[in-house]
Amino acid sequence: MTQDFKPYANEADVLRIGDLEIENRIDRVTLTGDVVLTKDRAGLALAKELHALIGRVVMALEAEKQLPETVELKVTGTIRNPFA
Repeated sequence: MTQDFKPYANEADVLRIGDLEIENRIDRVTLTGDVVLTKDRAGLALAKELHALIGRVVMALEAEKQLPETVELKVTGTIRNPFA
């Protein structure tokens, strides 16, 4: 559940809301995919879950005493598959 997801706490947590994947890192939270917020109870439940998650991200950022202006993201590379 989203309650257990602590933004910026580790490099391991992955959460799904609909088809939206939220990856936790110590320097960023990455959202990829999509979530469809239909105009029904299911859509409301997803919207509330997403709202709670974003609220915790905002609180974590606001709690930082020395929040940098920007974080430099390292470009990921491709390595040769050692099992091929």
